[in-house]
Amino acid sequence: MLLAYGAAAIAQTSNEPTDTERFDCRQLAEWERPDSPLEWFERSLWAGHCHVFQARAVRIGIDGVRTLALSRDIQDGIEREVARFLDGPPVFFERRGHIGRMSWSNGEPEVPASPAGMARHIEQYYRLSMGSDERIANRSAVRLDIEPLDGLRFGHRLWLDEHTALPLKRELIDDRGRVVETFQLTELQPPQLYQGGVVLDTSRTPPQQAWRAGWLPNGFLDQPVDTQTDQHDPEVGHRIYSDGLSTLSLFVEPIEEGRERLIPGLHRLGISLAVVRHVVADGRPMQVVAMGELPPRVLAQVAESLTWREASEMAE
Repeated sequence: MLLAYGAAAIAQTSNEPTDTERFDCRQLAEWERPDSPLEWFERSLWAGHCHVFQARAVRIGIDGVRTLALSRDIQDGIEREVARFLDGPPVFFERRGHIGRMSWSNGEPEVPASPAGMARHIEQYYRLSMGSDERIANRSAVRLDIEPLDGLRFGHRLWLDEHTALPLKRELIDDRGRVVETFQLTELQPPQLYQGGVVLDTSRTPPQQAWRAGWLPNGFLDQPVDTQTDQHDPEVGHRIYSDGLSTLSLFVEPIEEGRERLIPGLHRLGISLAVVRHVVADGRPMQVVAMGELPPRVLAQVAESLTWREASEMAE
């Protein structure tokens, strides 16, 4: 069973500190072809971490059509992805990282590697099925249909390379059945399997904040990612939640004279929606922003559910 491979394939490396784990990507070449939708989904996650490639892509959304140049490399087990838009305003994205985990490890049982844990997790909230095979970017692809089991999240269609399981095309489908974004590779240079181990994220304790989400859709977990960056004011609180496919971001910051603020209500930011609220906490006006590719009513309920902890709770 493919799902068992994920946890078994993680091992500590002899030339790294004992708390550093890596996944040996060379194992992918030995794995059997997936034979179920869930196995295809997990394989695509491992493939996304373990292949090096360059590609051209197109993104079609409500905000128009954009073309991109993509590249992905791995150096000493650290993944590096670069995306550069080829039309419209010049935009350049770069991400460096490693294989993440599904949740913080704060006295919890051992958290499995993200691809293995994520596949098990989404099966509780989505129905996965196979569609008809197609041809994408001049490569044979298998289609994976992922439908939510409730009205609290969006659906997805994935077209996976039949040979590597790399995603070649993705459609995001809203709660009304409309395709709101298509992301598709148009040209893919032959991907190469990384001949080594990719670093796995270490277990970490979640940071303490004065606020928390009082309600989240079932399955959304607080993600162990670094949300504080040089681009954010230190007073801006930021947390990310995910069910394995859909992602929700929460931003909380004080409203001060001279600081830019958003108008309360529903906003569209690209393909994402954002709900903005202004509240008073501990006698101080605060701006709350809930943003993600989720139904507006879900974002509104999350934004309205925030509660603030007493100072005594923070000290515990």
